[in-house]
Amino acid sequence: MKEFNLIYCGITGHTGNLGSKFVKIAKNFKFNKFKGDITKKKDVENWIKKGKFDLIIHFAALVPIRLVDKNYKKALEVNFVGTKNLIDSIIKCNTNLKWFFYTSTSHVYRYSNKKIKETSKIKPISRYGKTKNLGERYIIKKLKSKNYCIGRIFSIIDNKSKDFFLKSLISKIKIKKKIIELNNLNHYRDFISTDQISKIILLLWKNKYRGIINIARGEKVHLKMIAKILAKKYKKKIYFQNNKPTTTVADIKKLTKIGWKNKKLNFIRYFK
Repeated sequence: MKEFNLIYCGITGHTGNLGSKFVKIAKNFKFNKFKGDITKKKDVENWIKKGKFDLIIHFAALVPIRLVDKNYKKALEVNFVGTKNLIDSIIKCNTNLKWFFYTSTSHVYRYSNKKIKETSKIKPISRYGKTKNLGERYIIKKLKSKNYCIGRIFSIIDNKSKDFFLKSLISKIKIKKKIIELNNLNHYRDFISTDQISKIILLLWKNKYRGIINIARGEKVHLKMIAKILAKKYKKKIYFQNNKPTTTVADIKKLTKIGWKNKKLNFIRYFK
């Protein structure tokens, strides 16, 4: 018998940057963590068969652009085949799943000087974006119940790996040089933290939101600005090699409509 008010949640990718944060924040969730190989259909099917889930949150993915480009075949297996295995198993096992959440990405969109809506043209800007778009399309095609939510997450500020923007930039600025030259920073992105993303997912679950939704703050941040703040912190002089700018900023009207209230993002707290 289920415990009163306890939500039974199946989760993939619970050890990742976002998954681990979500597990800490979702206090009234009882997690059934997937510990098998997401690319192996049998592992996924056995997990679905044995588990009793109110919802499943699918975080597992190969994300860093550099790693995806280096091994695109593996990225396809994890990001697309892994998602396919989950959806096929859910359908086959005829679960009474109330909600399925899929972490997608802003990389499925093309660059745009205007704020990007969920209905904006799909034209993946990276191979990572291509793999996540394949997952999106499979979910939409197969989950006839429509009890799914596809969250297109924009730039995460607090990714801990040097394969991501902020940690990579910090490592470049902290080198033993007083004068540093940086390139490829003439871009605008929409940053959000794992804490905020986790709270948004909980809000989406509370509303049983169905369909596609942007997960972002809807605010444009110049990467050069972040570099300048870091340079001041570490007492370095920096010079920029200018490049053609690109912009990726979300329209978050759907998010605010369901009750999300944007909070200021304190970038400095992540500059370690």
